[in-house]
Amino acid sequence: MDLKTRYGFKHNPFLPAVPVEDIWLPPRVQLFFRRVAAVVRDGGYAAILGEPGLGKSKTTQALAWTLSRQSEDIVVGVMGRPQSKLSDFYRELGDLFGVDLSPANRYGGFKALRARWREHINATLFRPVLLVDEAQEMPTPCLNEIRLLGSANFDSEVLLTTVMCGDGRLAERFRGKELLPLGSRVRTRLLLQPYSPDELRDFLRHLLERAAVPTLLSEGLQQTLAAHSAGNPRILCQTAAEMLHAAAEREMSQLDEGLYLELFGPEARKRRAG
Repeated sequence: MDLKTRYGFKHNPFLPAVPVEDIWLPPRVQLFFRRVAAVVRDGGYAAILGEPGLGKSKTTQALAWTLSRQSEDIVVGVMGRPQSKLSDFYRELGDLFGVDLSPANRYGGFKALRARWREHINATLFRPVLLVDEAQEMPTPCLNEIRLLGSANFDSEVLLTTVMCGDGRLAERFRGKELLPLGSRVRTRLLLQPYSPDELRDFLRHLLERAAVPTLLSEGLQQTLAAHSAGNPRILCQTAAEMLHAAAEREMSQLDEGLYLELFGPEARKRRAG
């Protein structure tokens, strides 16, 4: 019997493949989404920053979904290979925005993309949106090319809304000489920091309710996980996922603190160390 059948959830709440509409969005993230929605009308840059495991990629996924639902006139392109060099960077931009580009004619591609974006702005009044996950991996020439592509009329007109998502390396690069012109143009930033135990409890309740298994974890276990996950949702989910498999092997109907101590308590840590 698989886990879904055994526990009756709609989806495994602890795996990354949570439906986009069920992603947890705390108040500060919702506020950031509203700010980005305002940026889309004028164009510009936004950034999602934070260390691994704090939900940057999930936030970016939810932002793409939210913007697409806001209006059918908002075109959202998600860059799938941020580490590409300039030639492949242009190829991907062409694919995302429906422009047939020749990497051998970069100037022609530059003009064609800007013309396409202008057409879209004139028709809808919305700037096209480019989302870049793992932006810390993007080469400096490509990041600067985004800035140059999206700027017109001596920087008085912005043709594109770009949201860059990355870890602390991206924030550090924004402060460097080569990317300072881009970093200084970021209009709104979301800095994801470790969550408090109360926030992680909210996160966990949200996951369980959306998966239709609100009592899968005992109240005591929810408190324990929230207090011992270093403020990191990824660590919490990885711990809960491991417990779920162990509970299924033991034919437990509910996960509790006793199982946590068995798997992660002092004696368990000694066994692993030995």
